[in-house]
Amino acid sequence: MRKQFVYYSLFTLSLLFILSFFYPFFLWLLLLTSVLVGIGIYDMYQTKHSLRRNYPLIGRARWMLEAMRPPIRQYFIESDIDGVPINRMLRGLVYRRAKKEVNTLPFGTKMDTYEPGYEWIGHSLKALDAAALPDDFRIRIGSSQCKQPYDSSLLNISAMSFGALSQNAILALGYGAKLGHFAHNTGEGGLSPYHLQTGADLIWQIGTGYFSCRDEDGHFSPELFAEKAKYPQVKMIEIKLSQGAKPGHGGILPADKNSEEIAAIRGVEAHTRVDSPPTHSTFSTPLELLAFVQQLRDLSEGKPVGFKLAIGQKNEFIAICKAMIETGICPDFITVDGGEGGTGAAPLEHTNSVGMPLREALAFVSDVLTGYDLKKEIKIIVSGKMITGMDIVKALALGADLCASARSFMLSLGCIQALQCHKNTCPSGIATQDKSLSKGVVVTDKKQRVANYHSETLHSFKELLASAGLSHPDQLSRVHIYQRVDRTEYHRYDEFFPPLAPGELLAPPYPPKLERYIVQSSPNHF
Repeated sequence: MRKQFVYYSLFTLSLLFILSFFYPFFLWLLLLTSVLVGIGIYDMYQTKHSLRRNYPLIGRARWMLEAMRPPIRQYFIESDIDGVPINRMLRGLVYRRAKKEVNTLPFGTKMDTYEPGYEWIGHSLKALDAAALPDDFRIRIGSSQCKQPYDSSLLNISAMSFGALSQNAILALGYGAKLGHFAHNTGEGGLSPYHLQTGADLIWQIGTGYFSCRDEDGHFSPELFAEKAKYPQVKMIEIKLSQGAKPGHGGILPADKNSEEIAAIRGVEAHTRVDSPPTHSTFSTPLELLAFVQQLRDLSEGKPVGFKLAIGQKNEFIAICKAMIETGICPDFITVDGGEGGTGAAPLEHTNSVGMPLREALAFVSDVLTGYDLKKEIKIIVSGKMITGMDIVKALALGADLCASARSFMLSLGCIQALQCHKNTCPSGIATQDKSLSKGVVVTDKKQRVANYHSETLHSFKELLASAGLSHPDQLSRVHIYQRVDRTEYHRYDEFFPPLAPGELLAPPYPPKLERYIVQSSPNHF
């Protein structure tokens, strides 16, 4: 192919050169062809790409087709229910709710109700009038050790940092949360001026990089934390141990997104890739973790403090619970993230193969807290693909008290799932620091869409709750949800995940499914 390229190039250039003497138009074709031939010659002699070396110029078509593949598949090939990570049916639902458009569908479900994994809620012949239920149930977060409990919405914005998201995206989310009276998690990037500007209720996340409260060496600074934790907008503090999309791996801020402004907020060098450490430097054992929880609670003058984690080794979470029993220190909440969680940037292996999926993780955490008789002190927040009212129902049935979501709120801003979050080229202007792109997010318009999506989703939750004859979220349990196992069989959640009785793990004999993990665990080490 290399020889053919040379022959055809020489012939074409010669022909155009001759024709240009008679017809000036061909001079422009000669110039264009010369440029293309020059690219082809470069391809012949470069050493990085064998395809381009063997097929000069036309080998580049492969990269063009690869770039076109995702949008072609999304817009013309995928069905409403098979797109990933969030299918077209769900994306469309979020868009319609954000715009308060028609929220109903014709002609029946597109789901195969006999497909394994299909789930449904058991309705009641004593269904209630949904209009009689509150529009947004408030859940109080704060143990007996908390001085400033927070009454939270059932659905809040999960952790997304300024840096991962643009300035306008943060402002639109914050103002939307303020309008809808729900909470906005700052993400591990710290408290930015844009989070504070909106006046929204904030959950300040403290990650392993201690951004916004770190000293010059990158370690936790009690003084800086105490100063900022007292801001009235900060309602809760969340210690990030791990996240579902990349558990065991610290957060990643690509160099392209690390502007001078973001670097100043985080206390790092600008225009460099920032990798947060995989673990905290302030503590290394379950006992030390709880001491840190108490330290943050004291420094914040009694605000709710909890931690977020994805479940990996079960004995480690049990060790934390044993440390709670030994010290008497309990977090006010625990955020459980599933291995299917989203992120702006993560290694493929961590995204696909690390961390327990959300359903199993949530049931495990709820059961262990109940078994150690700690659940009455600790609220469980579940973070993951919380997109519909049914997602909230299923999470609460498994043991969660409230939910948080990131990607659904991004969709409410206008995210088109272009999957360019890690490249700083987000076409909708949400996950980028490119000012020319981020201006596409008009805060005055998008903030209302964020609030609309929140209220419409909670309305759908309320209708599902009422259809089961229930008047409050805490009445939901595993007996209300069914899941198909195969084409002819289905089970209730309580059959998949038999619940434990309060205090069942405080003394032997232990349930066989947990016995070996209890024996392996110690509050003195992870």
